Order: sequence, then C-alpha cells, then structure tokens
Amino acid sequence: MASAGEQLFVPARRVAVDAVRQHVEQAAFLWAQRDNWGQEDPTDETVIGEISQRIEINLDGLRIAGAAAWPAAERQLDDFPDKGEFFVVGWMAIEQGDATRIDQTVAAAKELDERRGLVGALAWHQPPKIGHLVHDWLVAPDAFKRYLAVGACLEHGVDPRQLLARLVKDADAPARAFALRLAGRLKRADLAREMAAALESDDEIVRLWAGWALTQLGSGDLARVELRKAAVAGGPDALIALRAAITAGPEKDVRAWMGGLMKSVATAPLAVRGIGMLGDRSILPWLIERMNEPYVAVAACAAFLELFPEAREETKLFTVDPTDLGPAFAEFFDDEVVGVAVPDRVESWRAQTG
Repeated sequence: MASAGEQLFVPARRVAVDAVRQHVEQAAFLWAQRDNWGQEDPTDETVIGEISQRIEINLDGLRIAGAAAWPAAERQLDDFPDKGEFFVVGWMAIEQGDATRIDQTVAAAKELDERRGLVGALAWHQPPKIGHLVHDWLVAPDAFKRYLAVGACLEHGVDPRQLLARLVKDADAPARAFALRLAGRLKRADLAREMAAALESDDEIVRLWAGWALTQLGSGDLARVELRKAAVAGGPDALIALRAAITAGPEKDVRAWMGGLMKSVATAPLAVRGIGMLGDRSILPWLIERMNEPYVAVAACAAFLELFPEAREETKLFTVDPTDLGPAFAEFFDDEVVGVAVPDRVESWRAQTG
C-alpha cells in the first residue's frame, strides 16, 4: 500500500496540474477575445456576456487551485506576455492578496506598456477588493499606476472626488486622457473649465477625450472642430471621436458635414458609419445601396447593425468572405476576412419585416 507521501505523485496529481494549466490558458484566451469583441463596431453585448460566463468558469478553477496555479500562470505569461495573460496574472495576484506579485505584475506590464489586461483584472474584481490599491495608486508617483487606478474607477463608475481635479491635469498624457474620460462619464460639470483647457493640449489623445467629456456635459459645441478633426484623422479612436462629434450636433450641421465626407473615397466610410449613428431607421434603403459598394460596405454593415440590432440573429444576412459578393469585392478585399452584409438578403429581410 502506498504511503501518504507516495500518493502525492500518483497520476491524479498530474491531471490536476494539466487542468490548472488549461484554466490559465482558457481564461487568458477568452478574456483577450472578450476584449477584442468589446472593441468591435458595433459591440455585441450578447456575445460578450456569453464569453464572460466562460471566463468566470475558468477563474473558478483558479480560485480552487489557489497558489498552486502560479507556476502555470507565470509560465504562460513568460511565453505569451499579452493582454490576456496579464489579465490572468493580475487577477490572481489581487484575488490572493499577494502584494509582491501585484507589484511584479505591474512592473512587467509597465515595461511592455501593456495596460488593457491589468485594467481588465481590476474591473473583474469588486470595488471593496481593490479599493486599497486604487486609493494608493491614484496618488502614486508612478504615472502607470495612476493610469491603472483611473481605469479601475472608470470601469466601476467610481468618483475619486477631489483627486479627479488633479488627475485631469496630470502631466502624463495617458493618465490625463483617462481622467478626462472618467470626468465626462461622471458628468463632473465642476471640471468643465479643465476639460476646455485640455483642448489646447499638445497630445491628441488628451484633446480627444477632453472633447468627448465636454459632449457628456452638453457642451460639445466647444469641441466640435477638434472632434471632427480626430474622426477624419483615423486611428483607433476615430469612431469614438465621430460619435462624439455627432452628439455635439446640431443635426443639420452634422448631416451637412457628413455629406461633404461622402464626396471623397477616403472619408466616405466615416460618413456612412456616422449616418448610422443618427438613429434614423428610414435610411435602410440607402444603406442597402451602400452595401453594394466595396469601399463603404464594412461601414454600411456596421451602421445597419447599430440601427437594427435584431438583425444579428439573422446570420444569413452576413458573410465574412466578401468575395461571395462578386469580382469587385474580391478585387477590393483580396483575401481579407471582414464582416459585410449581403445586400439582396438584407433587402428581402426588409421586405419581410416591413
């Protein structure tokens, strides 16, 4: 009969180690996938919710494993230092209250300038669990920690009160931009002057979020020029700028602006997407015409989904192989995998649904 010590090395132990490794890998992969879906245009909240449930199942496995999960998590981070892996390691360090590992994870993320995963880890925990960290990091000398703390406040909708007045003037552009975004979300009208002043910043990201914040206060007219400039310039936040520029209004002026954008092949996709943000479902026939034009087809599909979110259930209306739509699409997209609507099917759907 095997002794108690020998029983530690039976195959069941190896199976458990493999299971923990799979939980680490799956949680990292799924969170990165969820984050990517969250940046899709427009966002599909149903899919994000389903992925979140799967993430939580894997995190439950890591909760049960406790400290025994660290070797697998650290190996995964060493091999793939990406946002999903930083999410898992950051989440585990906070879950287990391991201050040393929290500091090590923040330092590693700072070195790679990987922010999303750690903000995601802070967002996954409830405010009481992270409150002490956020409180300390909001006033930390390290701008990276201030950024993370503001990100946690943003994700949880927490107002840091008087500290925010200092953060919206932060010397670090990413932290300042995040703070302006938080001020806008919280509708901190007392910081309107600071928002307006930030429109003069040398940093594009600061100007963008200052303009966005002003639109949340109903003062988008002050930022209209900057927001339109940011939208046309492109970049990862172009659609945020576009939506804010539309919110800034007035609608008649916005429509005239987008009419001008339609005159150029370079800016027409922006105009088509923006028209979908106006909330006017009567434009569907016009959108279907745009779905036949390769250079605006992706924007037309996104506008359609925003106006008619119920159409997501009709998967036959869409394809991720644009070559299905003919030679012009095949030439324009080549081998690119993108989601576009199938115009004829959308037209039939429109006829059936009225």
